[in-house]
Amino acid sequence: MGFEDARPGTVRPGGRTARVRTSVLRAAGDALAEHGFAHLDLADVARRAEVGKTTVYRRWGTVTSLVADLLLDMAEQSLPRTETGSLLGDLKANARLVQRTLADPRQGALFKAVIAAATCEAKTAEALHRFYDIRVKEWAPCVQQAVDRGEVPEGTDVHEVIRAVSAPLYYRLLTSSAPLDEAAADQAAEAAVAAARAGAYLRGDGGRA
Repeated sequence: MGFEDARPGTVRPGGRTARVRTSVLRAAGDALAEHGFAHLDLADVARRAEVGKTTVYRRWGTVTSLVADLLLDMAEQSLPRTETGSLLGDLKANARLVQRTLADPRQGALFKAVIAAATCEAKTAEALHRFYDIRVKEWAPCVQQAVDRGEVPEGTDVHEVIRAVSAPLYYRLLTSSAPLDEAAADQAAEAAVAAARAGAYLRGDGGRA
């Protein structure tokens, strides 16, 4: 789905409120990567961010609300899609962004923690789904352009193609000891393109939007 450098709390223009949010979200991301969701504590996040506990409790209230804001920030700060002029080139760019993010020690650990939390926390699951929905929609036009160029069939579900690119990479992150490297990213992109060209992602409605 492509969110390399989707690091929480990326510095950007703004007043004191924006700076506090940046510091707190960066601290929350660090804590999640180090200790996981179960040990995420608002007081610890405030200490790491060097802001008052009252500020953190007043603005976010719960750790699930803080994680939801963290994911929103990561989606907003993620890199835009790359358009190379071919579906394979576009999806390789997408896959390599995902691969670099998940292979990063901090970011990989952060995503493991959030995904684990989403299995038992409804609000975290909702926030995670929203994050991925934003990223899939960012890259889906690459597939639609391939449809328009005749690279893949009319009626291809453009969102499913994008999901198919990152799915094998998440599988490696969460369940496998296989290397999460650039070769794996390229293989995932190539498999998604081959399947799309073969009509594997045709919508069941006959191609109607």
